[in-house]
Amino acid sequence: MKRILLLSTIFILFQNLSAQTLSKMQWFNEPEKWEIKNNALIMNVTANSDYWRISHYGFTVDDAPFYYANYGGEFEAKVKLTGNYIARFDQMGLMIRTDEKNYIKTGVEFVDGKFNVSTVVTHEKSDWSVTTLEKAPPFIWIKVVRRLDAIEVFYSLDDKNYILTRNAPLEDNKPVMVGLMAASPDGKGFEAKFENFTVKHLPDQRRLEWLKNHQ
Repeated sequence: MKRILLLSTIFILFQNLSAQTLSKMQWFNEPEKWEIKNNALIMNVTANSDYWRISHYGFTVDDAPFYYANYGGEFEAKVKLTGNYIARFDQMGLMIRTDEKNYIKTGVEFVDGKFNVSTVVTHEKSDWSVTTLEKAPPFIWIKVVRRLDAIEVFYSLDDKNYILTRNAPLEDNKPVMVGLMAASPDGKGFEAKFENFTVKHLPDQRRLEWLKNHQ
């Protein structure tokens, strides 16, 4: 009986810690309506909002909702995405950001009736890459891995088999903002649900190499 009570207490504490992880994050461009429920962030995405700098379109916008925490070193972040996408360019996913001129956003983007794994890499100017999905999945997992001076982007339909879609540069050895982003550049907003968001620190590659060479 005592063992059951102990396991139950540990489970409750773990659930509370998971909830606290989301509750202790902070907003950049807070949307009007959002909530944290059952370790998920649900938001009504702000209409006519986005992140983009200069290239191709000739404008800069930096006003979409972004819920984040600060992390240093090397890490793996992932999240399960479910969105009620409506308008062209409705999007949601992960963002890794140093400042308004340097960030990577990646996730699902609804373009011309198709669902895409979409990544925008911004260093002074933005670029955009897409992988079109054959059919609309009910949800999708996005994972990013920061190693040294790069970010690797993966997606999965089952949280088991991950497919690499992008490897992009990011300044090495500098703290970044990591979190959940959604935007509706051409639309009036939509409901976005982020579940099971985790950030896991990874062993520093340089330190491992140094230890290997100084044993």
